[in-house]
Amino acid sequence: MSLVVALCMALVGIGPAAAAKVPAPAETPIRFGILPIGSAAESLEQWRPLLDDVSRRLHREVVTVSVGSYASLSSAIGGQRVDVAFLSGRLAVEAVTRQNMQVFAQFQRSDGARGNVATLVVRDDSPIRNLDDLLATPGQGWRYARSEHLSVTGYIVPEAYVFAPKGLNSDTFFASVRVGDHQSNLLAVVNREADVTSSNNPDMDLFRRNFPREAAQLRVIWRSQLIPSGVLVIRDGMSRRLRQKLTAILLGYGKSRGDAGERERAALARIPDLGGFVAVDSRVLTPFVDMQYTLLRQQASHGQWISPQALQNRLAKIEQEHRQALRLLSPHGDADGK
Repeated sequence: MSLVVALCMALVGIGPAAAAKVPAPAETPIRFGILPIGSAAESLEQWRPLLDDVSRRLHREVVTVSVGSYASLSSAIGGQRVDVAFLSGRLAVEAVTRQNMQVFAQFQRSDGARGNVATLVVRDDSPIRNLDDLLATPGQGWRYARSEHLSVTGYIVPEAYVFAPKGLNSDTFFASVRVGDHQSNLLAVVNREADVTSSNNPDMDLFRRNFPREAAQLRVIWRSQLIPSGVLVIRDGMSRRLRQKLTAILLGYGKSRGDAGERERAALARIPDLGGFVAVDSRVLTPFVDMQYTLLRQQASHGQWISPQALQNRLAKIEQEHRQALRLLSPHGDADGK
């Protein structure tokens, strides 16, 4: 012990033995953001066993940042109130390109697939028998229930592959539009409060478990191509050592043999259609950047402009933003992708 430290302890009446008993300051908890599937409370309950396991293995508290909307979670990430988060593709693009996060893992479904399918859903007794029926009658007065603009399957995919190619915008095509989570939107169709809603296969599976009688009254009229699964993102400022430990735990979770592996797989099964995590980087988000690019170009091309030059300026800006987003997804955001 140095003379200076000894003198300081003597001045405040602390001897070496007492100093050794002073507890170290508590480590800052890891803040885990959860994209709501169903309600925020339901999502928190689904994730809690897995996060409790992570906390025990890290010897560090893991607190949840559970919110009721995509926008609220994006705001929390932008405000640096989240260290790790489960996000859908469009929200993850926002986090990586604007909010100092990086992708380190992707969801793998219980059947091994790394993607979901977006759907449009009606009541089984609806006069809308197929997609042609829906699009052929813009004056029919259909009511649409969809998710927020940041939702991939709840807004972007139907908009990019169903409405925009026809020169349509769902916000003006339908007589009315309500915005909510997938579960409440499906209930709105069952209760005849909406005629059609956007959804996806994991949320449809969850709805069937929660409301089997109501689910039997629904019919899918359109399915998308496979859309890449949600991802886990991590804050750039996290220490390398903690990041490596956390990544190793999550990537290995549910893959052990014996009772421990069975217990972990049971925890994973509580989260809709989740079989585990696979290692990826931010380039896995490229399809979402391309999807947004396609949607914006379609909307611009079908829009009304004061002059051809105004349209060209808009298209040039969309092109520039697309290239910039792709650069930011490359390792270290290097302009040359090196």
